[in-house]
Amino acid sequence: MASGQEEVAVTAIHVYPVKGLSPQPLDHVDLSPGDPLPHDRRYAIENGPSPFDPAAPAHLPKSHFLMLMRNGLLARLRTVFDSATTMLVIEEGGREAVRGDLSTADGRAAVEVFLARYCADGLRGPPRILEALGFSFSDTSSRVLSIVNMASVRALEQRIGLPVDPLRFRGNLHVEGLPPWGEFDLVGRTLRSSSGVALEVVKRIDRCAATNVDPVSGVRDMNIPQVLMRAYDHVDCGVYARVAEGGRLVVGERFTVS
Repeated sequence: MASGQEEVAVTAIHVYPVKGLSPQPLDHVDLSPGDPLPHDRRYAIENGPSPFDPAAPAHLPKSHFLMLMRNGLLARLRTVFDSATTMLVIEEGGREAVRGDLSTADGRAAVEVFLARYCADGLRGPPRILEALGFSFSDTSSRVLSIVNMASVRALEQRIGLPVDPLRFRGNLHVEGLPPWGEFDLVGRTLRSSSGVALEVVKRIDRCAATNVDPVSGVRDMNIPQVLMRAYDHVDCGVYARVAEGGRLVVGERFTVS
């Protein structure tokens, strides 16, 4: 069980500017109360017509978008997003495949043309890049960030007998200092850093078939939810947390649990 004296250290920070595409590692991030990480899931790729309205954005099931659960080939792409210029660069096979300024119609169209070719077998209609001011295309309707406990990933590795890349879980923060599955004991509690950041842990994260996809090769080489259910009688790994008090969070930051 987590205790008030226990420290939890942040070992990695990742943001996912485009839902379903690759993560970007950060050495620090500035958090605001009630918001997810800046630019996290800022964009999504509509897979055929959807009811999403940028003027009145609302949470939709991820089935409306390109996603790893059904479009595993996305994992083979490497992407870099520059929030200052809104330029997205996509690499395929180690080479630049396309770049486009997502704030312009031409830039979005260039990326959409590439994705129409690359994801042709999994499309229900023309792909379209979606954005709405201040909206995050998270799998949950809550404005939260996600935390992955590295000890739980290692425990899962032991059960499977193979390495498990923690990026399969697409978390925002990787943490050390907890026992395996100790993140579940944090629900309803608060993580506080010396810099003043406070994270209220609100919910366990149930895992879907997206975790079966290797985040480098795009191959479906594991059945993570099945292993979790058989070994632990649940399909959860990681937790969601709400930013209660903002500030700068850096890799190496330590939180106490209260």
